[in-house]
Amino acid sequence: MNISLYERLGGAQGISKIVDDVIDAHLNNPVVSTRFRNVKDLEHAKAMARDFFAAGSGGPEKYSGKDMRTAHTGMNISEQEYLAVMDDIMGALNKHKIDETTQKDVLAILYSLKGEIIRV
Repeated sequence: MNISLYERLGGAQGISKIVDDVIDAHLNNPVVSTRFRNVKDLEHAKAMARDFFAAGSGGPEKYSGKDMRTAHTGMNISEQEYLAVMDDIMGALNKHKIDETTQKDVLAILYSLKGEIIRV
């Protein structure tokens, strides 16, 4: 039986906890903290991240936000910032004891989005 990525991440509840920890990590990461402290509505950003993550991992949630390129256009995100965000995400997965195979699946998805986020 094939268990979806959504289920392996703990479903809606697990993803919500992971997203909260990821955003907290971003706020404390000197490479990207300023970007996240300047977000006008952090709760909305968290909700969008939860929906994006849940829908993208096979969950029933619908993502109604902008596509990644549109969301990041004009931000001039550097490779260093992108890698810092990825490190924060992987750290949150570790904290929640997400297995290595699932972590690799998430990492592959993150890398697939790189061209939609860096320097667009």
